[in-house]
Amino acid sequence: MSIEPGFEIPPWDMPSVSRARMRTMAAILRDPNPVHWDDELCNSLPLGTGKRTINQGPLGLSYMVNMLHEWAGPESIRRIYMTFPKIVLSEDAVTAKGIVTALNDDGTVECDIWLERDGEKLLEGKATVQLD
Repeated sequence: MSIEPGFEIPPWDMPSVSRARMRTMAAILRDPNPVHWDDELCNSLPLGTGKRTINQGPLGLSYMVNMLHEWAGPESIRRIYMTFPKIVLSEDAVTAKGIVTALNDDGTVECDIWLERDGEKLLEGKATVQLD
């Protein structure tokens, strides 16, 4: 397989963002914010989420890390930079996607990566990945 700028990284799907995983992650991160598990609170906020809870940023990032690991291997990520312009909600079906933007002389590639729901980019970033 020839990797060059424009190469699309195979996508990685999360068919349904799990509220139970959010609760577990909140405990692991010691994150006291109830928007990650309290659906009644979320319903009362003016965010328009209804009773859907808000996914933690590190969980959304982990979906893109999973995509890169499946494509290039578990030790391939050299650098990752993320922005979180929109929120991911419980029960969302999301897909991690990416595209190679540049080849480096040291055998790494630069990639644009993102997490999307129904074609809308929720999280966006850049990654440097080592290819063997």
